[in-house]
Amino acid sequence: MSNKVSLVLGAGPGIGVAVARRLGSAGYDVALVARTESTLEELGQQLQEEGITAGWSAVDLTDEEQLTASIQRFGQHSGHIDHLHFNPSAYRAKSPTQLTAGELLSDVNLGVASLLTTVRAAQPFLSLGARITATGGATADRPWRSAASLGVQKAALRNLVTALDAELKIDGVRAMSLTVAGTVEEGTAFAPDRIADAIYTAATTPDDEWRSEVRFTG
Repeated sequence: MSNKVSLVLGAGPGIGVAVARRLGSAGYDVALVARTESTLEELGQQLQEEGITAGWSAVDLTDEEQLTASIQRFGQHSGHIDHLHFNPSAYRAKSPTQLTAGELLSDVNLGVASLLTTVRAAQPFLSLGARITATGGATADRPWRSAASLGVQKAALRNLVTALDAELKIDGVRAMSLTVAGTVEEGTAFAPDRIADAIYTAATTPDDEWRSEVRFTG
């Protein structure tokens, strides 16, 4: 395939599809990966109707074998992967003392560990200059008491992305997280399409200006 290829993990009707649309408008072929087949089919068909080449795969992102196989299928089909966007997180309305250790680990498995699975599976296909981006959040800095696990996920995600960037830049691959410092909502400064524009801008930053974390303040 001659077009660049972008994989969007945790693709949903908000930031996920907005990122896919932004990359698609820049000439990328996009692949959507998430758990719910019906949602993916609806989003994928929307993108196709807009003239974007889109595929999708319904996968439980916490299933390491299933996710690895899905990423490898996309890589083998295209021959290269040029961009990964990591969007999933688990929202659980529990304060720290209500949250069990098992629940916290389950949320971190989705919101952080599945990025590691994704990158390891994609590595053989990552092109020179490939970019890895992730949706971060302000709860990494200002934990939300009523949803304690979300802040843990976003803080750990930023840490992992920074470590990945330090390792992968040797091979010409860069990683960054966009800290969204506000509530995502259509029609506001934190609308999904505005966030997607910021992710695209950050992802196309040259190496000598690269930052592993970019804050989006609207």
